[in-house]
Amino acid sequence: MGGGTILILLLSIFMNLDQHVAQATNLVFFIPTAISAIIISIKNKNIEWKVAIPIVIFGIIGATISANISAYMNVKLLKKLFGIFLLIIASYEIYSWYKMYIKEKSSHTNNKNNT
Repeated sequence: MGGGTILILLLSIFMNLDQHVAQATNLVFFIPTAISAIIISIKNKNIEWKVAIPIVIFGIIGATISANISAYMNVKLLKKLFGIFLLIIASYEIYSWYKMYIKEKSSHTNNKNNT
């Protein structure tokens, strides 16, 4: 989960903004940050263009389709779908953290037994 996800959540809950407005506000903050990150990554030669180009193309297509769908969607339904999305991402993060913790704990235990 990134800062944009948290920003949308805070804007919609505490500022009582419609989901559409919260998501648009998030984009206003995200675009300049993303552009500066891309410029720095290009200067540092950290981009694998063969991987990046398909991701960018399909990302633009997906974002365009999603924006058009959400523009006509009921705000309550959009909020529910966003909540489900957050639950899925949070579950994945918790699972990843737990899996990493178990691996770290077992490798630490194995190292103790080997010494």
